[in-house]
Amino acid sequence: MALTVIVDYDSGNLHSAEKAFQRMAREVGAGTVIVTSRPEDVLRADRVVLPGDGAFPACKAALEGHSGLHEAIEEAVRVNGRPFLGICIGMQMMASVGREYRDTPGFDWIGGEVVPITPADPHLKVPHMGWNDLVVTGSHPVLEGIETGDHAYFVHSYQAVVRDQADRLAHADYGGAVTAIIGRDNMIGTQFHPEKSQCAGLRLIANFLNWAPG
Repeated sequence: MALTVIVDYDSGNLHSAEKAFQRMAREVGAGTVIVTSRPEDVLRADRVVLPGDGAFPACKAALEGHSGLHEAIEEAVRVNGRPFLGICIGMQMMASVGREYRDTPGFDWIGGEVVPITPADPHLKVPHMGWNDLVVTGSHPVLEGIETGDHAYFVHSYQAVVRDQADRLAHADYGGAVTAIIGRDNMIGTQFHPEKSQCAGLRLIANFLNWAPG
């Protein structure tokens, strides 16, 4: 039976994510979903989900503070080719470097940097918080059935700016284009919270649970 692991490294309340992934796994027959901080669970997983709430440096430090966990994620995703979904800061850590408070190395899976959102309209508040329409510009199996105009729920002050624009699969308009989804190969990340994004978010989760790269 397929196993999806949601990585718990003390960087956010994972209850809603756990429930959403478990619900969709039942609906699409995608096996078991567990929340764990054990590297051995990550290594035996068929799919890996890395959430994250808060600030980039704190999340990265928390991940590194769990012995062997980052290394297990790297081995599962980069060596063994397991499908990976990063959510919010989990997506941002896929980039080369985060610029929040201080420069913090990311995973460097997708070239680019995480920088402050700077809306062209000074009346738009930061953090970017609430519902916004997706603008889908790339194709990916996890985006099947998700279209421009679908709504997603965002809470963030920083965004990933990718080096290769082909790696940005969707954005939202918030006084300019704000990265919403990045991805390549066997990895994808969402700046928004799919578990809180109702129909579009649940569809994305179901697609991820059925995704078999290769």
